[in-house]
Amino acid sequence: MQKILKLCTVILMICINISCTQNNIDYGSVNKNLETSCGQNDGEGCYNLGLLYYNGQGIKQDYVQAKTYFEKSCDLNIGEGCYNLGVLYHKGQGVKQDYIQEKKYYEKACDLNHGHGCSNLGALYANGQGVKQDYIQAKTYFEKSCDLNIGEGCFNLGVLYEQGQGVKQDYIQAKKYYEKACDLNDGHGFSNLGALYAKGYGIKQDYVQAKKYFEKACDLNIGDACYNLGVLYKKEQGVKQDYIQAKKYYEKACGLNDGKGCGLVGLLYTTGRGVKQDYAQAKKYFEKSCNLNDNIGCSGLGGLYSDGYGVKQDYIQAKTYYEKSCNLSDGFGCVLLGALYITGQGVKEDFATGKKYFGKACDLKLQMGCDAFAKMNGN
Repeated sequence: MQKILKLCTVILMICINISCTQNNIDYGSVNKNLETSCGQNDGEGCYNLGLLYYNGQGIKQDYVQAKTYFEKSCDLNIGEGCYNLGVLYHKGQGVKQDYIQEKKYYEKACDLNHGHGCSNLGALYANGQGVKQDYIQAKTYFEKSCDLNIGEGCFNLGVLYEQGQGVKQDYIQAKKYYEKACDLNDGHGFSNLGALYAKGYGIKQDYVQAKKYFEKACDLNIGDACYNLGVLYKKEQGVKQDYIQAKKYYEKACGLNDGKGCGLVGLLYTTGRGVKQDYAQAKKYFEKSCNLNDNIGCSGLGGLYSDGYGVKQDYIQAKTYYEKSCNLSDGFGCVLLGALYITGQGVKEDFATGKKYFGKACDLKLQMGCDAFAKMNGN
């Protein structure tokens, strides 16, 4: 389930005077006409000229020039120009990255009823970027964005209610806003609504409904939803157990840089479920997962090196990956790291350190860690 509030950083395009689907556009003439229009203080002309420079259409891509024309369009009260200026400052394109400047332009865009500007302004307040973190202010801007029918604003509002940030936790309200986000075809809204059904938060648990929403989100390339679909097929929740289908969705999630998806493809190759057992393939997916800071991949890699599956046995490498997994709050990684210290494999034998990692695993609610910790205490 999405926990991080979504910030839209896509340059928005409007189409003035030319067809957005027209082929063989004479950009030379378009550029000349827009320069004339902008010179006559036509804000939309300035905005579209900025887009040509931003996208490198008919002219050399130039973020500095794009900024110049977006600034003029913003000065002429074109909300898209102000919003796009904010995006430039967020990405550091043609300017030094600057959250304070970003906030300034999102504020003006929002004042001009630009819904994406309101949503992004809310995200800055929610994440404490360029401003003091303030969920109540975030809620105000997300509400305005949602009222302007921006799906990401509705989604972000749903997250606040689901997490109880700036509002009393309320799954029914979260569901309401995720549903509106879905109506606006927001992929994250579909994903989080599916998660509410899967977990039974605020509604009766219903895996069939969860699958429906995860499928829609996955079709919209939301990696977390593809991963969750794979989980449904693996665990036989609302569908017949099918490791081949699970792999299909984990692979799509991985292709969308969802670390959990990569890690679980690696596990399938390790166990030979839904695929032929292949440790080299497992290593490939575990590496991508771990590079994306997912604990499954890091602990999986540690296991391959510890056991010498598909790689030369190397306890020092195993320790490296178990440490990263443990630092990512994976109790299993902590237990395996502790075991290396107890046995002196890849490290100097150190019972106190081993016990420390068992304790950390226990703190992370892994019973195996609690049992190992208790045993070392003589209990």
